[in-house]
Amino acid sequence: MSEQREDRVVETSDTDWYWDLDRQIAVRADNRGPADHTLGPYPTKAEAENWKATAERRNDIWETDDEEWNDVNSSYD
Repeated sequence: MSEQREDRVVETSDTDWYWDLDRQIAVRADNRGPADHTLGPYPTKAEAENWKATAERRNDIWETDDEEWNDVNSSYD
């Protein structure tokens, strides 16, 4: 299955799972709503249902990386 997004094609699989922000449930790729109302893809239903913990974990990593980047680059100021 492919989905057209502006100037690119995004390949998805019918076995991918998404978190539907409107319905607040995990849905298979073939049953999801608009891309701007879903999070994913996730390889399993459980991972889609656990989207918030995944997002928080990624945000924590990015914040740590940003702090390290800023520390390293502050010596150039």
